[in-house]
Amino acid sequence: MPKALLQRKSESSAEERHQFVASQIESRGVRDALVLEAMRHVPRELFVPRELAEKAYDDTPLPIGCGQTISQPYIVGFMIEALRLRGGERVLEIGTGSGYATAVLAHIAGEVYTIERIGELAARARDNLQRARTHSVHVRHGDGTQGWPEYAPFDAILVSEGVPNITAALRHELKIGGCLIAPIGDNPRSQELVRITRVAEEEFEREDIADVRFVPLIGKDGWESPEDDWRVKPPRVVRARPAVSVSVPSMIAKEGEIFTHLHDADLNPLIERIGDARVVLIGEASHGTSEFYRMRARITQRLIEDKKFKFVAVEADWPDAARIDHYVRHRDVPPSDWTAFARFPTWMWRNAETKSFVDWLHKNNETRAFETRAAFYGLDLYSLYNSVRVVLEYLDSVDPELAVIARERYGCLSPWEADPAAYGRAALTGEYRKCEKDVSRVLVDVLRNQQDYMMQDGERYFDAAQNARLIANAERYYRTMYYGSRASWNLRDSHMFETLNQLLVHHGAHSKAVIWAHNSHIGDASATEMSQRGEYNIGQLCRRAFGVACFSIGFGTNDGTVAAASNWDAPMEVMNVRPAHAQSYERLFHLSNAPGLMLSLRENGALREKLMRPLLERAIGVIYRPDSELASHYFEATLPRQFDEYIWIDRTSAVKPIKGIELEGMPETYPFGL
Repeated sequence: MPKALLQRKSESSAEERHQFVASQIESRGVRDALVLEAMRHVPRELFVPRELAEKAYDDTPLPIGCGQTISQPYIVGFMIEALRLRGGERVLEIGTGSGYATAVLAHIAGEVYTIERIGELAARARDNLQRARTHSVHVRHGDGTQGWPEYAPFDAILVSEGVPNITAALRHELKIGGCLIAPIGDNPRSQELVRITRVAEEEFEREDIADVRFVPLIGKDGWESPEDDWRVKPPRVVRARPAVSVSVPSMIAKEGEIFTHLHDADLNPLIERIGDARVVLIGEASHGTSEFYRMRARITQRLIEDKKFKFVAVEADWPDAARIDHYVRHRDVPPSDWTAFARFPTWMWRNAETKSFVDWLHKNNETRAFETRAAFYGLDLYSLYNSVRVVLEYLDSVDPELAVIARERYGCLSPWEADPAAYGRAALTGEYRKCEKDVSRVLVDVLRNQQDYMMQDGERYFDAAQNARLIANAERYYRTMYYGSRASWNLRDSHMFETLNQLLVHHGAHSKAVIWAHNSHIGDASATEMSQRGEYNIGQLCRRAFGVACFSIGFGTNDGTVAAASNWDAPMEVMNVRPAHAQSYERLFHLSNAPGLMLSLRENGALREKLMRPLLERAIGVIYRPDSELASHYFEATLPRQFDEYIWIDRTSAVKPIKGIELEGMPETYPFGL
């Protein structure tokens, strides 16, 4: 070919590369000047099969033979920019392919060491690099998963094929301060592009920076065999996710007590750590997860059997829980004419997991003297009208004259029975008079007559008095909820704490309590962003009151299913739980690769210090909105200050709601009756 024609062709190719870099690389977010200049310089057409040369600058991966591809140009630029090269470094590349990314790296770095598993491609890459006049490149045919230890440490490592994980040996080929970029995932069809930075001798940070799809890396520590049906599909990219430590998950796995199945989990170390605690708060990361309910029940059974805990108090309405208490303590009371746990969300307590624990408690109490039987109570205050009904029925039987007065006073609330929240709105806007004085006067009257009422039936009096307290607090709750979430939240948790204290007094100075509630209630609120909003919770109040005699247990999960609704009063659905956010505690525990574990957060040490860095934490209630999960369900927390123990279950499943047909043949006093 004449010299002038060669020059024109070279100029034409250079112009095409400049346009390609401007339109496909720079315009899509790659800004590193060294990377852009290198991609303008390297002729990509030399690294694709001759018959595909005209497509060299198309925005797509291309086949290069041997079942492999040359990556989409943008992905090459994106990955090399993520290495944060500044020029002159020693770089290791795993997965040479045709050598194009190698050539771009070599234009920036001082020396590039590249490994290709397939001998034919390794030889072809050498030829391609020589034709492109690329210098300071060393090509090796071998297993890239083992790295190139003879020339380690490297300033940067680029893995250009999908791997299930990065081994410690490969990470240790990095210099301190160096970073490794790799597509990592347990599915050979899709991966997350990850940056691992070595920040100290045994400390690494991980950033998940993109969703991608690469051919699998085959080797001793890679995939066992390739797959054939997806190799030329273009990768997907989702930008920038935050950094998490790689060393912390391995520390979690080392220090945690790992279990595979709930029934295999050894609870003895946890029971020993609980020690002489008087109040044990056991949480849940959602109101609809089977494993949380079942593990919580196992722990509670041990506390009742081994440490003589007197009662369980749960995030449920007092009258509904009283139906359970009647059943489990074999109390001689007539069945109620209303259905327990009938209001939204019915599945929260009317489920097979709760039924199993209730049946166990019923049987466990059967042969015990009444005063030693473990009781079951509700802490919440939503049952305004059921509580009114209970108080009036009680007063009808012990003090008919006061019952008449109480009916008149409680009548203030009667227009709002269908919608108590509407009462709060009407009272605050001045459209309706407040009922505060009326309901408070009933409570005062009930408490004033305590001595007389107690002589007739102490248990019934205690139940009625607590319902009267609940009505007074609920009336305030429905009014204050319109001032904002802080006021109503604090009133609700204050009521829970007040109820707990009433129960401890009722059961005696040496009584012990188990609390079941959501993580957001039982974890210390002062260790979360709730405190910045002026909110506190029963967990914080218990720590302040009981000190080391308070022990709190939180739960977490990565993914699975959950029973929840998309809106208040909407039907229950079994929803998929999204994998944990990259900047969350749940992500750290997921990276430990433990199917389940228990981790003490009280013990000082390197791991506790690492976990003291505030991160996001997920909270799913009875409402779950996966599409807005970050905004709707995550809050910032400091885990070791929030809980004393954390129980991790990597994949979880939804609770199983009870259907009425399943309860045929049960006694009339059964708490889940129709």
